Amino acid sequence: MQGRLLFTKGKFAVIPAVLLSASMWFYFDHILVPRQVAEAAASGRPRGNLSDLYPRWLAARELLLHKRNPYGFEITREIQAGYYGRALDASRPADPQDQQAFAYPVYVVFILAPTVRLPFNVVRRGFNDLLWVITGLSVVFWLRILRWKPSKSTMIALIALTLGSLPAAQGIKLQQLSLLVAPMLSASVAALASRYLIVSGVLLALATIKPQLVWPLVLWLMIWTLADWRKRQPLAWSFGTTMLLLLVASHIVLPGWIADFRAAVEAYYRYTHNTSVLGWLLAPRLGDIFAVILVVGAAVLCRPFLREPSDSPNFGMVIAFLLALTVTIVPMLALYNQVLLLPALFLLVWKSPEFWRETRITRMLYAATALVVLWPWTATCLLVLSSLLLPARVTLAGWKLPLVTTLTVPLLVLALMGLYVVKRARSEFLPVSRGMRSTAA
Repeated sequence: MQGRLLFTKGKFAVIPAVLLSASMWFYFDHILVPRQVAEAAASGRPRGNLSDLYPRWLAARELLLHKRNPYGFEITREIQAGYYGRALDASRPADPQDQQAFAYPVYVVFILAPTVRLPFNVVRRGFNDLLWVITGLSVVFWLRILRWKPSKSTMIALIALTLGSLPAAQGIKLQQLSLLVAPMLSASVAALASRYLIVSGVLLALATIKPQLVWPLVLWLMIWTLADWRKRQPLAWSFGTTMLLLLVASHIVLPGWIADFRAAVEAYYRYTHNTSVLGWLLAPRLGDIFAVILVVGAAVLCRPFLREPSDSPNFGMVIAFLLALTVTIVPMLALYNQVLLLPALFLLVWKSPEFWRETRITRMLYAATALVVLWPWTATCLLVLSSLLLPARVTLAGWKLPLVTTLTVPLLVLALMGLYVVKRARSEFLPVSRGMRSTAA
């Protein structure tokens, strides 16, 4: 309820939101990064530009300008020289395990093509500015998809909190392409909600540069399209045509690239030992089993909404639920991927009165979710105060505090969204049964 009250205070929500956002950036600039620099210096770990954009940009430049295979060993060594400052040495135990090899579909180079003749420092600054703008703009798109129309002050507060959230701040700092994909998805679904199906399909196809983040949503939207093929088929045709063009163009610039891409992805998971949130909490194999169970369960829960039009609140709810599912099952623990939780979090804030009218267990789950979501800001505020009152070494020693709850957020958000989807399905599609229960009571 407190979260709901915060955002109904209009202009009074903006100042706290800006202060919380500022505390998060203080944490990154004055605590987390200095701690990482000191640790790297002490252990001899290399540090170069550390931009996640750099490996993709260099691969795009070498492929488009010099016809070199971006998946090749030589390109990987050149990427390491820029990203880490030197090529990695397996004989040095302190060197990172992540090889930073190019492990994207080759058509990502078409998105980066306009930048390949520019110096990377220029590209880096421009991309940083772009991430700030499109991440803020994605908030507007998600609210439109959900059909929530908050006041301007509340909108500003939500944008400030988003830009100052732990996932967004990390993604911007690292210049991660997840923060390009997430706004693409928001723009695609917003176009769909406005019935621009062709535009939506094109954007959805471009977002597949990170296929692991989009396949649940793509699968759902294609099934949703088939449920009313006559009206919705432009989405499928535009998505399919765009994908075909990307694949054909990729084959032209690099014949046989799919085999190289598959090998690169397999190698990536070997040297990073990445797993899903479920795999980390349970065990990799058990996590995969539960992921399959969750996908099947999600299909059952979402099935009643296949006939929902794209401009309905229920449609936005299903999208938010599926993105929360994606963050939970995707085989990556990267915090920046949690920007995909934004629509679910917005919906949970907006609909908080409904949750507080539910059972005690639901209220407890909602309170627990609020606590783990708000904790990173609470921790960063404490660290800011610590920096003013205590020695620097004490503040730096608390660098882990904001990260404590990060792995629990997707699971709790997914659980709440699942309950909300069930509730909406019952209220929308089982009116007779509800009436019978009321009479019996």
